[in-house]
Amino acid sequence: MVQILVLGSGCSKCQITTAMIERVAKERGVAVEIGKVTDRDHIHAMGVHHTPAVMVDGQLVHSGGIPTRQAVVLWLSPKPLELLKNPSRHLFFTGKGGVGKTSLSTAVALYLADSGKKVLLVSTDTATNLDEMLGVALKNTPTPVPQVPGLSVLNIDPDTAAEAYRQRVVAQIATDSSAQELATVREQLSGACTTEIASFDEFASLLSDPDQAWDHVVFDTAPTGHTLRLLSLPKAWTGFLAGNDRGASCLGPHSGLKMQEVRFKAALDALSDPAQTTVVLVTRPDAGAIREASRTSDELKALGLSNQRLVVNGVFHASARKDAIACAMEDLGLQALKNMPPNLMALPQDQVPLRAFDTVGLTALRALLGQGSAPPAGELATQGPTQGQGLDALADALAQAGHGLIMVMGKGGVGKTTVAAALSVGLVQRGKSVHLSTTDPAAHLSVTLAGELPGLQVDRIDPLVETQRYVEKIMAAKGPHLDAQEQALMREDLRSPCTEEVAVFHAFARIVSEARSAFVVLDTAPTGHSLLLMDATGAYHRQMMREFEGQASGRLVTPLMRLQDPDYTRIILVTLPETTPVSQAQALQEDLRRAKIEPFAWVINKSVLAAGTEDPLLSARLRGERMQMDRVANGLSKRTYLVPWRAKAPIGLAELSGLVSRQAICSPPLPPECARPPPY
Repeated sequence: MVQILVLGSGCSKCQITTAMIERVAKERGVAVEIGKVTDRDHIHAMGVHHTPAVMVDGQLVHSGGIPTRQAVVLWLSPKPLELLKNPSRHLFFTGKGGVGKTSLSTAVALYLADSGKKVLLVSTDTATNLDEMLGVALKNTPTPVPQVPGLSVLNIDPDTAAEAYRQRVVAQIATDSSAQELATVREQLSGACTTEIASFDEFASLLSDPDQAWDHVVFDTAPTGHTLRLLSLPKAWTGFLAGNDRGASCLGPHSGLKMQEVRFKAALDALSDPAQTTVVLVTRPDAGAIREASRTSDELKALGLSNQRLVVNGVFHASARKDAIACAMEDLGLQALKNMPPNLMALPQDQVPLRAFDTVGLTALRALLGQGSAPPAGELATQGPTQGQGLDALADALAQAGHGLIMVMGKGGVGKTTVAAALSVGLVQRGKSVHLSTTDPAAHLSVTLAGELPGLQVDRIDPLVETQRYVEKIMAAKGPHLDAQEQALMREDLRSPCTEEVAVFHAFARIVSEARSAFVVLDTAPTGHSLLLMDATGAYHRQMMREFEGQASGRLVTPLMRLQDPDYTRIILVTLPETTPVSQAQALQEDLRRAKIEPFAWVINKSVLAAGTEDPLLSARLRGERMQMDRVANGLSKRTYLVPWRAKAPIGLAELSGLVSRQAICSPPLPPECARPPPY
């Protein structure tokens, strides 16, 4: 909130000055509190002798006459982020899904490029929407961004990286290898493990780049759980390869992975060097996002990444003090920031205010950090659902079946865990037995439920537990036929980071099969990680069909076949009424349809439009919200359910139950303190 005082007698010039400040603030989405001082003695005591005068945050910025519009724009423009004053070569943006990593990393890359630097913006998120934000078709090679000299963008696409990796590996095989040996290697390189190591290989090459082709490399990473996995790989693979001259058997006997050891070591060194790498933890003024940032900070320090900064994105201050929704939203943010854990409080911190516009396009991205004017606001759409069926109706529809798999999917930060937990509670209320689990490495189910409910079994697919279980299973099956040295070699191979991916898939397949006799609700990882799991499901299906070809394949049922069966599986896509989450949900739906999996319904979560507000900044954002609701309802979704923004976070069985009880959807009650005067 920018504090402004207009000093003067209240004459027409003072009124024009005040009106201009209000108008520019609204256009730029800046929250301001304007006070007036009209007492002449008081004005003189402040050292002001010519009016109208203006003070911004306690500093006199203007005295005498009506200020120019350019001057007002400058007063309301945020100062450059501290992290931009002396940025390291590598900048990693990470955090909980939905906190604005892509927007901020792209805005920072733009700022650096506009400052004359040569910048490469890299996305490690398979569900990225950088192409939509920048208007550039993403490739696995650096692509210049039109109208931004010095800026190129690159997307580490797993499929493209995996194919290039396979070709390199096969090319290393001796020319006298038989066709059978070549086929064996290609088969070994067909799994999800190869996809992961290929993506990591691309990532490592950017960190260990000896040519220093770029002044800055800015990484827009996948949501936290997947990013921690990525950043842990340099250490994991370096440890695995140390002293292992045989290569990794899961990547083919002639993979040549050992040859990459120098590159992996250089990547680890670059990540660990504070002079080269800064990790930017992005959060919102939200308790859940701040908790995850705190946990991520500790885990990254354990990996040796100690050079960290914090950016709090979307900080909101209500300007309409009689608007209960706006005040409640501000109160939640202030309370979350006040309770920030000590490890985050100790980090250098920047704050970025909530803007009145979606960050799509160069104009909006520059305006996010105060570089240039905000994009013009469009007209408020007149169509689109502001009221509609809620999660109670969706729970009713799902409960009609006696059993089945319900997969809740979507971009990080859209509320998948809340929706999955609420639907599970709703099904139990309707007399069903439910197994609720998650494939998300950052699992938040226990925090969201905050209690136990008879008829509801809750757990998670823990990668460490599943990996140990998988290793012991393999050793029990094959170990007895091996001597001590061969057993030791097998255990060494199973230390490969790839084993975790295989183990998680087997756990996923096991849980999917449980839906034959009960309800299974899966809270999935954010889109990119879930797509990798789906890739593994498809690879397993193809492998099984090949192995059983010509045999009793008619009785074979793979996990993919269960996901494709609409009577067995119902996919729920969760989104927010914003451009990026809707675009990513649309892309996910297209990916699922290519795999012959049809989503059952969409849930539009946290709708401020459905809750109702008159705050100028929030009202400006409602234009985009209404547009996205139209987009979903008029072509993307066969069934759409709507959840209003709630002043009280839906945590705990009582709150979750309220989301799925059989009652009309309406704006939730707000705490009385929302009507209090501003805390300034």
